Amino acid sequence: MTSSQDPARAHDSANFKVCIVGASGKLGQYMVGHALDRGYEVVGVCREASVGKLDAFTGRITVVAGATDDREVIKRAVAGCDAVLTVLVPRGVHGYSSGTAQAVLDHAEPRARLVFSCGWHITLDGQDRYSWKLKALVRIAGPIAKLARFADIDDQVEACRRIFASDTRWTVVRGSDLEEGPSQGLPVWSRHAGDPILRSNMTRRVDFARFMVEAITNDELVHQAPAIVGSQTLSALAHAGASPTAPRQ
Repeated sequence: MTSSQDPARAHDSANFKVCIVGASGKLGQYMVGHALDRGYEVVGVCREASVGKLDAFTGRITVVAGATDDREVIKRAVAGCDAVLTVLVPRGVHGYSSGTAQAVLDHAEPRARLVFSCGWHITLDGQDRYSWKLKALVRIAGPIAKLARFADIDDQVEACRRIFASDTRWTVVRGSDLEEGPSQGLPVWSRHAGDPILRSNMTRRVDFARFMVEAITNDELVHQAPAIVGSQTLSALAHAGASPTAPRQ
């Protein structure tokens, strides 16, 4: 019996099934690795052209090929899954992020744990404080990317609006700038961008993925949009006296 059928079931990694939507990307591949390390059964969703990027996991995961905003693809992939981890990619100008989010919201098991990834520019309660650099990036680069039909940041905002309005067991993990490198441990988080602990604005991609997977079993993050930063960054270390996973006001 899955957790979607029995919310009170104790977490049993040997019988826990996770779907990772956007599994072939850099963040997605790290999430696949973390999930497998925990003994989870993994279903990965990616475009047909990207299936080869998951060759390192051949025989260890099930791959469902197709566009992540294809409702039938998502319906098939999330069936029976206890958790769904989704990379919200603002690709193109045809509602890719919102289509992906809506498909997951509609077809995931009723009690499944849903964890989505995005950037700091998303706000849950309007109380985030943004630097002039981030504001300028969103204000200038966003329209240019949309005009070039490359990406639509507004669609990612719409995707999160739908998630926030949902009564599912969601979490939206908002990432800082990312870098490659060895793990520095589980990132720290705060409820609002602009909080001092986040000032360093840098997280290892492998650790972003780890936070996503760890969020599955952290009920304190249900209906939260944690903004994260690397645990070994200067701003995080300056606040090391506080619990690294407790929300900061």
